[in-house]
Amino acid sequence: MSDLQKYIEKRKARDPEFARNYEFGYQQFKIGAMLKLAREEAGLTQEELAKKLNTKKSAISRIENHAEDIKLSTLEKIARALGKKLRVEVA
Repeated sequence: MSDLQKYIEKRKARDPEFARNYEFGYQQFKIGAMLKLAREEAGLTQEELAKKLNTKKSAISRIENHAEDIKLSTLEKIARALGKKLRVEVA
């Protein structure tokens, strides 16, 4: 475990609010990172994906970097534009 991970675990243990906010922020980050990876694997630039979705490059950048409050319908459109299927799982 890295020093950073140790710090995060200790901080989460003593600060419940930090723990809640950290997990939420991390989940938002993961969504954006997964979308960026899928776009890159499809060989598309942000501008090319934006054209497929009839939107602007800045909207794609915002989604990839700050995916909070993204609608499932938007995720579905992005997945289709990338030749993927959206799968949502509750575990």
